[in-house]
Amino acid sequence: MKRILRIIRISSLLFFSAVIVTGCGTLTSSFNPNKKYTPQQLEKDYTVFQNVLEESHPGLYWYTSKDSMDHYFEWGKQQIKDSLTEPQFKQVLSYVLSKMDCGHTTVRSSKKYSKYLDTLRNEKFFPLSLKLWDDTTVVAANLNRKDSILKRGTVLQEIDHKTIKEIADTLFKFISSDGYNITHKFQTLSNRGGFGSLYTNVYGSSNSYNIDYLDSAGKKHSVIIPVYDPSKDTLNRSAIRRFILPTKKERKRLNQQNIRSLRIDTAGHVAFLDVNSFGRGYLLKRFFRNSFHSIRKRHVQYLVIDMRGNGGGSVTNSTALSKYLVNQKFKVCDSLYAINRHSHYRECIDKYFFNHLFMLAFTRKKKDGHFHFAYFEHHYFKPRKKNHFDGKSYVLIGGNSFSATTLFTNSIIKQDNVLVIGEETGGGSYGNTAWLIPDVKLPETKLQFRLPLFRLVMDKNQIKTGHGILPEVEAKPTVEAIRRNADYKMDKVMELIRSDKSEKIRANCP
Repeated sequence: MKRILRIIRISSLLFFSAVIVTGCGTLTSSFNPNKKYTPQQLEKDYTVFQNVLEESHPGLYWYTSKDSMDHYFEWGKQQIKDSLTEPQFKQVLSYVLSKMDCGHTTVRSSKKYSKYLDTLRNEKFFPLSLKLWDDTTVVAANLNRKDSILKRGTVLQEIDHKTIKEIADTLFKFISSDGYNITHKFQTLSNRGGFGSLYTNVYGSSNSYNIDYLDSAGKKHSVIIPVYDPSKDTLNRSAIRRFILPTKKERKRLNQQNIRSLRIDTAGHVAFLDVNSFGRGYLLKRFFRNSFHSIRKRHVQYLVIDMRGNGGGSVTNSTALSKYLVNQKFKVCDSLYAINRHSHYRECIDKYFFNHLFMLAFTRKKKDGHFHFAYFEHHYFKPRKKNHFDGKSYVLIGGNSFSATTLFTNSIIKQDNVLVIGEETGGGSYGNTAWLIPDVKLPETKLQFRLPLFRLVMDKNQIKTGHGILPEVEAKPTVEAIRRNADYKMDKVMELIRSDKSEKIRANCP
């Protein structure tokens, strides 16, 4: 018995010693966001970065020639002669990736750096959220609530003596987009915290900013504004964190809340279907089934489908929605293929085993040397008969409409009872590189970048313009609309619905 008690005491002592050692280790090895990586470490990561892209990316030379990409790869190498922090190295990679013109290929921070960002409490922010389009930039929100000058709708012309056009052109160089599309780049800067975050990364942070703006009479003025410091704004601190840097939990909650919804105006016979993702895990097929059942039961004549925030997801889900609206059979694509089924960097590629297994099972090598997913190249999907919607449909698109959203839009845009409204999609109209998109983790910095494995062409007879799907009815922002916080795209839809109703009334009048 004494021996057993002695063993228990010794085991307990060893356990608590281990806890103490582990605890001390945790404290002493806390994450350092300013850590610099040696040129040797960066060169190792950059070699993996370039080699993986050249080995497996099916769209590396789709819009940019090999000679040009070789030039940009070499430029990237020249930037790592000295030690760099993770954000600095990330900026180099982002610049190189943007030259590929592939919106699905982007760089993300390491998991530790992302976790560090989620725990920040006293960081300072560029105080303005902006809305940019064409040659116009206006204030969308101001974190400095006491500022009575730079209010929502104020037109900006310069920041720190640099024109907005000069700034936007510079920031565009770090944003990946499909083809030559700039609508998505404008939208990225206009998204919550988008401009301020990238502006600070590229130009550096400052305690104040010199802003040139226009007053209501169009006269130019200058004002110096301070950086936003949440530590001096305790009443608004939690709201600002949600505005600029929502936590993972908050992002998940907002995501689930805003993914899908249906609202029916029974008096006006109009249904509003919001679909902000085609991602898996949202029970979208069930949602579509229930929604179109309700739409039929309530005799809806007009359906508004809002895709402005839909960044894509599962093609199975986008196809499921198309079936309720198309009036004839359709294909998702004319070609879908990978250029390689194997990789020399499998240890760096997330889910490599399962993706490799998928390719072995579903792709076959053809004469062009590529590995084709023949099922989608040949299969035609038929319209649903049950609860099929035959009324007038209005589809809202914009710079955030991406990937599978372009596949859905492409399947119905030519129909007489469908009208696509808004701005050019962020996703390419000719096709994209996507389908399977694992993360590649670089061995030293642990930075990650997305690696699309398939190239998809929707219609081989279509000209590859390098642009997104263009709306049939354009609805762009105006300074007045931003000032009033108006939903100008939805306003345009409601105007078209009222016009259609009026035409039907006139047609039925004797």
